[in-house]
Order: sequence, then structure tokens, then C-alpha cells
Amino acid sequence: MRSYFILIPAILVVLFSMSFNDADRGLKTENTFISQGLTNFKIELEYLKNDAELFSENRISVEKLRETIRKTRNSFKEIEFFVAYHYPEFTKTHLNAAPLFHIEAAGTTAFTLPPEGLQVLEELIFSDEAENEKEEIKTITNFLYNSYANFYLSTLKNGVSSGTNKTLPLRIELIRIYSLGVTGFDTPGSLNISEESAHAFLGMRNYISDDVYFKSYKTEKAIQILDQTIQYLGRNNDFETFDRILFYKKFIQPLYEEFGTWDGRPDDLKNFSGWNVSNKDFFKADFFDPYFYTLLKSSEDSEELRNLGEKIFYDTSFSANGKMSCASCHLPENAYTDLNSKSLSNVEGKTVLRNSPSLYNAVFAKRFFYDMRAFYLEQQAEHVIYNKEEFDTDYEKIVAKLNSDKNYKKSFSTLFKDKKITKQNFSKALSSFVASLYSFESDFDRFMRNEKEISEDAKKGFNLFMGKANCATCHFAPHFSGLVPPFFNENESEVLGVTKKPISNLPVELDDDKGRINSNVKKESSWIYENSFKTMTVRNIALTKPYFHNGAFNTLEEVIEFYNEGGGEGLGLPMKNQTLPADKLNLSEAEKKQLISFLNTLTDISKAKTQVKKK
Repeated sequence: MRSYFILIPAILVVLFSMSFNDADRGLKTENTFISQGLTNFKIELEYLKNDAELFSENRISVEKLRETIRKTRNSFKEIEFFVAYHYPEFTKTHLNAAPLFHIEAAGTTAFTLPPEGLQVLEELIFSDEAENEKEEIKTITNFLYNSYANFYLSTLKNGVSSGTNKTLPLRIELIRIYSLGVTGFDTPGSLNISEESAHAFLGMRNYISDDVYFKSYKTEKAIQILDQTIQYLGRNNDFETFDRILFYKKFIQPLYEEFGTWDGRPDDLKNFSGWNVSNKDFFKADFFDPYFYTLLKSSEDSEELRNLGEKIFYDTSFSANGKMSCASCHLPENAYTDLNSKSLSNVEGKTVLRNSPSLYNAVFAKRFFYDMRAFYLEQQAEHVIYNKEEFDTDYEKIVAKLNSDKNYKKSFSTLFKDKKITKQNFSKALSSFVASLYSFESDFDRFMRNEKEISEDAKKGFNLFMGKANCATCHFAPHFSGLVPPFFNENESEVLGVTKKPISNLPVELDDDKGRINSNVKKESSWIYENSFKTMTVRNIALTKPYFHNGAFNTLEEVIEFYNEGGGEGLGLPMKNQTLPADKLNLSEAEKKQLISFLNTLTDISKAKTQVKKK
């Protein structure tokens, strides 16, 4: 458990303290439930502010304060679907931010800021350190109170921004509940997943019942499922035994599909979220929109363009020494990795800095490379092209080689409107191929779609992954990477304290690679990114050894043991800002095997079977 000492920069102390007492005139919205919900949350925050003050003065117990934060969070959960959809940045930054330091840009510079909001308070108040952090709890509570006061008074003056979209917030909330709620991500201290989720479902139910918009739809089925879900959550409230498979199949997915039959106005999210609103199942290949993550547009893509990109992918002539292609480090039979600890460079006997990640589902990201130095797929390829230890070339030379080949000239002339071979057209072709490498036909995907069965051990392993083992709080479902739900428009990196060798090799030493802090992204040059690396997907993990950025771990057993010990900090290594909890997971040997059984069900290289090239 980490302690967060609030050091508020002067630029942030513009959020003034104010009383809500003069703001009780009521909010003007189309939905009376939302109006009342926003006001109820305001009242609960007043109670929380008062009790945090009393707690700091030793006038109430920590148990009383925990009850108050529980009620406050439940109140927020009832309106979360609405507020988090229409005010996403305010919610993410001020109301319910993850308990981690973060960067906030200001012009050409950036500030490293402490976390704030309900999630931070929940973790701190339910920790063993609560009695020693009374002033910090009070400070965070006051800051949250003032932030919401400012927001609430603004809504009184300007009204609530509800727009015309009524159903997308409901579907987004279902994603949020499953990927962040029942995993414990949102309740790291209390793990009060069932009660909070029940309040989230109750809020959606009351919203549908109250809003005249929904009168034109047949809502009986949705209301019935919502009622059944709330009842189920009331009966099943143990974090470790909660069945996240049954919960998805019986409640989340049917509601998600039912809401999807209502008017969702997909254009509202097309420039903001990578989620495909027409999707009907989290575990289908169309859950994400690949064109949100690449400069290539859907209207430009085609099978012919993918074929051209595939040809480029395997062509060694573009590298300076004529021996290296993209496939040199990304072999299709190995889920587009190379099985080396660190990929070979163009200099014999030397390697590049890090391990080669899989290209399967790689397009579904807003940042690329382990240090997240590239911001889009095309830029990722550019780094490889110019790297002295890899292709060691430039676009001018590549375009010249393409123009000297009559077959390439014919292909580019046929596929592009300008009929030219350019840097942009070259990048589009390569992106088209990489974007086609999605992998959502694994045994587990098919199991969740009720198309096949998996072993009981694999089922138990998934529930461990989503619960006790704490994996899904960084490897978010359904991509199982650091692509952050529910909007999937940003990537996380984590400080794990990765060691030079598996932890059975003594002495245990921290890896020398400093990661993201050395990425050359100036605004992210902060101590919080030292030893921080992008969270990659665990899909196809059975085929992508060795593991971590340094390729130091050769088996899944070694990886799980590292996490089981609490990462570098749990092993006693000095860490400035480990984002992985240092607490031991206390997984049994049987549970470790069950985790691996689940991870093995995530294998799907079906697309590679027709793409392996003879050399």
C-alpha cells in the first residue's frame, strides 16, 4: 500500500472552497433522476468532508469514515454512467482518478501531479495506514469537495450537458463495470465490487425508467435483466469467489446487446474512442475499430492494400544491408515475435535495446514501443526505418527502390488515387497489413461467445486473472493490455521493478533499463516514469517468450512468481514509484497452474497460417 502526500502546486489552488448550501435550488435537466443524483452526490460529499475533518481530530473511528466513503462512492456510482460519459476528463482527473501520480501538460511544459478523487480516498481510508494519514485524507477530501463544488455550481448556471445521446453512456458503463469494476481496479482498498456495481446498475435502471426518451423503446427486457443483475450482486459479494464468467454471460453481454439495439448515434464517439459501438460482444474481433488507431482510413483500406503491405513486410531490400525486413524480428509462426531476449540488430553479434513484442493486436494502441515514444503506428515504423541498428535508411531511399521495381510501381499506381509512390502511401500499405493482424478467435474468445468449452482450470484461471491475482487491473479486458477502458483511447505504462534475471537467480537485481523516462518525449521526463514500461497484451503469451522488455524471464511460471512476490519492491529492491502493489498475492501452486491454463487459452495465430512466407 502506497501513501500519497499531497503537494498541490500553486497553479492548482484556484479551486476555491465554497459551501453547497446556496446551491440547493436544483439542476435543470431533462431527466429528474440525474438532477437528483447529482444533488445526492453533493450531499454525500458534504458528509464525507465533515467526517474527514472529524477523523483528523480523533472524534470518529476509521470504521465510521469507511462507512461514509462507501455511501459516497455508491452515490457516485449511480450517476457515473452519465457524468463519466458527458464529462470524461473531469471525472477521470478530479472525481475518480486512479491512485497514481500523473503528468498534466501546461503549454510547452508539464507538471507531475498527485492523484485525487474517490478512488484515491478509498484506497487510503481502507488501508492499514489510515490512522497515520489523517491530514492527507482530509486534504484529498477537501480538494475533491471543492472540485465538485465548482462543477456543480457551473451546472446550476449553465445546465447539464446531456446532448442527444442516451444509450451509449449505458453501454460504456457496462464496459466500465466489467473491466474496471469487478476486477477491483476501482476499489483497491475495500474490494467492494458487488455493492458498487449494484448501485451502478440501479442508476441505469432509474435513468431508463425516468427519461421520456426511452418511452419509444421496448425497455421491459432491459429492466428485467437489470433487476436480476442487482439481485445477483446482492447475493454474491465475495471478491475472490465472484464468478466473472457467469456475470458476463448472464448479465453484462445480454444487456450490452439489448442496449445496442437502441439508437446509439455512433458518430458521437468516432473521434474520441477506439470502441466500435456496433459491436455486440466484448470477445468478438470487431470490438475495437483499428482505424481509430492509425492514420489509414477505412475508406482507403482493401484486401489489395493489405497484400501490398504484406509484401513490403517481408521485403529485405529496404534495409541498408539488404538483409533485414520487418519479419526478421516478427515471425508469424511465433505470434510475430522472434523468441530472442533482445532482437538482433543489423550488426552481427549485437542486439537492439529490448525484446520484440507481438504484432498481433498491436494496432490497438495509442502509444508504441515499450517506452511509448511513438504516438501512432506509422511513427513506430519510422523509428525502425531510421534506427542505425535496424533498417538504417530513410524514406527517400525506400521510395527510390520502390520506383525502380516495375511490380511495386504497378501496385501503387493501381491502389492510390495519386498513383504515386510516396512516404505516406508506403506507410498506409504497411499499416493496412499490421492492422489486419487481430487475434480474437482464441479458445477463450470462443468460450465467452458460447461457441466451445474450456477446462475448469482455465475458467478458474480467468477468475483469478480478473480477481485475486490482480492481473486485470493492468491488463484490461478484453484486449488484456494497458489500453485503458472504457474509451480505449490511451495506454498505460507500469513500474514493476523488473529484475535482470528470474527471481530464483540470486542476488536479485533491478534491470538497468530506465524505460519511459528516457523516451525523449520531453513532457514525460518525470521521475514517475523511471523504470516504467508499456503494458503489453497477454494474448498469445504462450508463444511470445521470453518475457518483459528485457526478455529475462523464460517461462510463465517465472513471470507469475515475480508478480506473486510483489514485483521489485516486494522483493526488497529500492523503488521510487512502483505502480504494481508490493503486497504478495499469496497464490497457491494450484492457482498458479490455473492462471497459466487460462493464459494458454488466449492463443490464436490463425491469421499467420496463410501469411508464412518461404525464404
